[in-house]
Amino acid sequence: MISLTALLPIYAVPLAVAVAGWAIHHQQRSARNRALLVRSRAAGLAEPPGLHPRIDPARCIGCGACVRACPEAGVLGLVGRTATLIEPSACVGHGVCRDACPTAAISLAFGTATQGIAVPVLGPGGETNVPGIHIAGELAGLGLIRNAINQGREVIEHIAAALRREGAQAGEDLLDVVIVGCGPAGLAASLGAKAHGLNFVTLDQSSLGGSVAHYPRGKLVMTAPAQLPLIGAVQLGSVSKDELLAFWEEVLNRTGLAPRFEEHVRNVERDGGAFVVVSDKATYRTRRVLLAMGRGGTPRRLGVPGEELAKVVYRLSDPDQYAGQRVMIIGGGDSALEAAKALTDVPGTAITLVYRGKAFASALPENRAAVEGLGAAGTVAIHRAARPVAITPATVEIEGPDGLLSLANDAVIACLGGTMPREWLAQLGIAVETHHGVIAGQMG
Repeated sequence: MISLTALLPIYAVPLAVAVAGWAIHHQQRSARNRALLVRSRAAGLAEPPGLHPRIDPARCIGCGACVRACPEAGVLGLVGRTATLIEPSACVGHGVCRDACPTAAISLAFGTATQGIAVPVLGPGGETNVPGIHIAGELAGLGLIRNAINQGREVIEHIAAALRREGAQAGEDLLDVVIVGCGPAGLAASLGAKAHGLNFVTLDQSSLGGSVAHYPRGKLVMTAPAQLPLIGAVQLGSVSKDELLAFWEEVLNRTGLAPRFEEHVRNVERDGGAFVVVSDKATYRTRRVLLAMGRGGTPRRLGVPGEELAKVVYRLSDPDQYAGQRVMIIGGGDSALEAAKALTDVPGTAITLVYRGKAFASALPENRAAVEGLGAAGTVAIHRAARPVAITPATVEIEGPDGLLSLANDAVIACLGGTMPREWLAQLGIAVETHHGVIAGQMG
């Protein structure tokens, strides 16, 4: 019979080797993640663009469950024994890291100490400080597909219950609710309105899908089911933008929902106990209004002389129309960088990229790497820490580290993103607050 003393080296040595190997791997991984974090900060990429995880180091046990759950590779990593946002600018706020954490060490926050996020002040049912006007989805700060669907459904449930309590009101032309926007939140709300038998219309200034239709990412991730009225539980997983839009089309076909696209809402006015919603095509009287449009529906303007010229546009729609032209792209986000990449395939196009920052902080890593390579190869002329100051039919003047430059130009594509329609909301009397690190669910 073999003694325990004789067996001990047989098991202890491999165990010790395994433990030592794990320790070395952990140290190397931690050092690599720490270096990535330092590089992100040095490049000006240290601020998350929106909803993001806040990690409590006192509760974090360093298990790495959040790192493994995050669908965005390289955003989260362990530094020492604590989970850390090592590439904050690439975080899109999926929230699955919070759901995966076994110790509740992660919460989701709006804004940081140095970069605030403006969000409307909302009460129960997404109701604003203007009774009868509700907000859901991206405009409320919840742009993720699952969150937006759930919020759109919950808000319309609240509206339907409130309308039942109020009872029927006279007026053949009086709608129960006008839903503005047909992204995930607006679509869910519209299906809910149809399920409750409400008299409603859904308007969208663009097309089906809202901001999803213009999403720059190759994949959209919906990691947990969402309940879609009339459809049931929806679990999409990782889908392309086109696949998601095809799913929305199928939903419209199955339910008979008929949103009114290409109809821009200009104003919402109080009319006694109701509202009048004025669009560029019609006027609607309604008991309630649900604003479910995105934050990027209104393009951010350049604010320089000459921006009203026909050659200035705010989105790349057809790259081939710029063949043989000198094109300036203004911006440093994904839409700007992807426009620059797309135009490199158009024959004879001379591309200039102008960005006010030193680093492409809000763009995805693959887009940053691709455009940096195009710049190094001379395919795209990149002007950093620069801004346009005047546009003429034949030139664009930019101001930067080299002073004032006048560049020959045939077309300008200003990819500056959109702005929350804060002035419009203020005109409606809707209060907006800027949050610097407020935990989701604790606002209001």
